[in-house]
Amino acid sequence: MEELVGLREGFSRKPVPLQELWGPCPRIRRNIQGSLEWLKERLFRVGEDWYFLVALGVLMALISYAMNFVIGRVVRGSGIPEVKTILTGVVLEDYLDIKNFGAKVVGLSCTLATGSTIFLGKLGPFVHLSVMIAAYLGRMRTKTIGEPENKTKEMELLAAGAAVGVATVFAAPISGVLFSIEVMSSHFSVWDYWRGFFAATCGAFMFHLLAIFNNEQETITSIYKTSFPVDIPFDLPEIFFFVALGAICGVLSCGYNYSQRTFLFFLKANGVTSKLLATSKPLYSALATVVLASITYPPGVGRFLASRLSMSEHLETLFDNNSWALMTKNLSQPWAAEPDPQNLWLEWCHPQLTVFGILVFFLVMKFWMLILATTIPIPAGYFLPIFVYGAATGRLFGELLSVAFPEGIVAGGQVNPIMPGAYALAGAAAFSGAVTHTLSTALLAFEVTGQIVHALPVLMAVLVANAISQSFQPSFYDGTIIVKKLPYLPWIRGRKIGSHSVTVDHFMNCTLTTLAKDMPLEEVFKVVISTDVTQYPLVETTESQTLVGVVKRTHLVQALQIEPASWAPGQQPCLQDILANGCPTQPVTLQLSPETSLHETHNLFELLNLQTLFVTSRGRAVGSVSWVELKKAISTLTNPPAPK
Repeated sequence: MEELVGLREGFSRKPVPLQELWGPCPRIRRNIQGSLEWLKERLFRVGEDWYFLVALGVLMALISYAMNFVIGRVVRGSGIPEVKTILTGVVLEDYLDIKNFGAKVVGLSCTLATGSTIFLGKLGPFVHLSVMIAAYLGRMRTKTIGEPENKTKEMELLAAGAAVGVATVFAAPISGVLFSIEVMSSHFSVWDYWRGFFAATCGAFMFHLLAIFNNEQETITSIYKTSFPVDIPFDLPEIFFFVALGAICGVLSCGYNYSQRTFLFFLKANGVTSKLLATSKPLYSALATVVLASITYPPGVGRFLASRLSMSEHLETLFDNNSWALMTKNLSQPWAAEPDPQNLWLEWCHPQLTVFGILVFFLVMKFWMLILATTIPIPAGYFLPIFVYGAATGRLFGELLSVAFPEGIVAGGQVNPIMPGAYALAGAAAFSGAVTHTLSTALLAFEVTGQIVHALPVLMAVLVANAISQSFQPSFYDGTIIVKKLPYLPWIRGRKIGSHSVTVDHFMNCTLTTLAKDMPLEEVFKVVISTDVTQYPLVETTESQTLVGVVKRTHLVQALQIEPASWAPGQQPCLQDILANGCPTQPVTLQLSPETSLHETHNLFELLNLQTLFVTSRGRAVGSVSWVELKKAISTLTNPPAPK
């Protein structure tokens, strides 16, 4: 049958198989086939990576939703300091290896399964998981397209992965991207902006669709619903109270970051705890968990901490716009044996303590309990706990105002009641923003609650809290980097410490081992054996010391192991002969001058993700500046030594 041919109507007299001629709708099939070929050609065109970003967003949404579905509504995780370090260009061995993915998921699942016992979340580890997938998809993309490895393209995918990690946890693509930019990057390329938004939007949309398909939601809605009135959400005099709340959250965040960092240093310095963390991490984790579990046990002290509520339920109740203090003023109700699903806010009330007593006790206890929980060496997130802590702080402030002004505040001839839930929203954004040194927490609060009517007061509270926190303390993640001694450049805090007056010649490394082209090979051997640097500055001659390039140690060692046959007996070869026989060198495209300021040097290292720069004076190599010298100079400038 296949050998029979016919003529297709309306075409040239080219024979075609009868099977194709008799097929249904040949013209439509041809158009579809042509469209598919065009689509395939466009999708896999070199340079296009939309489909990998879609895959990144969808995969992370699937994993995030699976965790929420299997474990429940308890939230979030850590690895942000390491990811932040990687995005500066530093290579952390095996940290993004996909083989660690399963272990991270299992560990995070176990952390979330503990519920309110240790009060931890999943944001940080989820950012790590997302970046791991981004790195793996980047390698797969390189192999699929046949494109050579590109460090810039890899960093673009990692930045998008960090944005997806935040966005799919909160189902908030806009604030997720902005939060990842603020936390992960000191300098951000606008070229990466659309990539993060595109991947984060795909992830957040998929997350909401899965919730709808599982009948958890009727349509796409916010995670923590609120019911603030829209007509007059707040009065103008209340702006002062929101600013005051921001100042309180800023001071609290300074105390929290300082205490957490100090406690981590204490654990490292103390002989018993340092030994436990070095050799018996499971034992330390078990001891810390027992302490936290005994305190949060609901029939015990936990009944004064609302410990029967998950973190999601904590936020849902704290964002309630009714005043608990006024509602329970003349109400005497025994403590229920089980939480009432319709009135979960009653968990913040107890016959032995007022609402104020419960909130104060919660804030005092959770302050040190959160610090202790952050020292447990397990995959865990620390953002949501501080978000809840800030909400409780704002709730307490709002309840005090509702009692001070039981009828509300008179403005413009109208009396509007105080809504403590609005202050809880502002407190959550302000405290978490101050602890992490970010402003995007204000937008995050609006996205997760679906409310934007308090945009102005919440943003003002976040700005005031950040102004106080950034003036006195490094962020939570920067503090962790400092404690772990990760290779990350500190920020030059303040503009009055004179970073422009300190120049490179004050802190550069003047001990520079150079290789001259006319240097005999015997001396080259001695230099290579006696040093362990990764690269050597190459100068024109020993006398001139004019910097002309860089030669890597590995290439030089390989070249020295090969003795060219062209060398005559008795000839005294020099380094130039090795270079002429194929030993590769690299040009020095960027160098510093001794008169370059510390501020400019710091900006160069951060902007270009540099590790080392050579210093030249009139072309002569006179020294070098690496992270070690730069960090020491910044530390000396920020904390000058006491005069002798």
